[in-house]
Amino acid sequence: MAPAALLEREVTATRLAISVRTAPSDAQLARFAVTALIEEARLTPKPALVDRRGSGAHRDLDLATMLRSAHALEPTFAALARAARHRGEPSALLRAELAQIGRAGEQDMLHATGGSNAHRGAIWIVGLLVAGASMTGDATPLNASRVGTLAAQIACFPDRFAAPSDSHGERARQRYQVGGARREAQDGFPHVIDIGLPALLAARANGVGENAARIDALLSIMASLDDTCLLHRAGLPGLHAAQQGARRVLQAGGSSTPDGYTALVALEHALLSLNASPGGAADLLAATLFLDMLAHHDASGNSASWNI
Repeated sequence: MAPAALLEREVTATRLAISVRTAPSDAQLARFAVTALIEEARLTPKPALVDRRGSGAHRDLDLATMLRSAHALEPTFAALARAARHRGEPSALLRAELAQIGRAGEQDMLHATGGSNAHRGAIWIVGLLVAGASMTGDATPLNASRVGTLAAQIACFPDRFAAPSDSHGERARQRYQVGGARREAQDGFPHVIDIGLPALLAARANGVGENAARIDALLSIMASLDDTCLLHRAGLPGLHAAQQGARRVLQAGGSSTPDGYTALVALEHALLSLNASPGGAADLLAATLFLDMLAHHDASGNSASWNI
């Protein structure tokens, strides 16, 4: 990363400082993770994604299924936090242990959803951040960049016991030569820490309501991300439609403005016509909300919550 970019990231990390007097427990981290998945799923209107209105471009998912999946993953996130806290630092051994926990969590998810992949990407993305957060101990101030760095260090170790992956995301990553979720994690979650969180905070600072601020954070991620979910479902036309459409909404003033909302509706129509869904961006928004909840955690163990 260029020195200027590193400096900007440090400035951003300072703005995102998480001042806590008591570090969240493993159980609290798991609840934050599940709440992040639930709030991402309920957020409406999201372009071509499952939300309160319906299934978007997904035939095998709906909101009730997404919520069952999220709740089923709470023991998984708690186990990830517990393992990382026990090991204390990133290592190949920890990477292997977390991978085993994550694979068991996938089976719990599939059982809860009747076989539908609701949160496989989120188990990896949010799960690593849970692990990173659990290893920070009682350090104060704790910041999002530090959590991301620890999670990235874990992700950089190979999973020695993993079978060769033939997932939709992996096939799209290889076909289109993009980084995918693995590179996102290994690079320190730039679409969360450098894009999603700053966009969310900027929207709030500008007086945008919480619902629209979260939509705009999602769109900011979409505008930049080489989303393998989009690439799998609709190839480069789907990716370009999502990126360009998201930029148009933001350039029009965001989803809370009349012109921005019109552009958001047009974006959804374009993605639905291509059977395309920005599922990777949705996982990264959930990660953004998870870190945002850590920022609002206080000494009594409470976290900020919004009615959306």
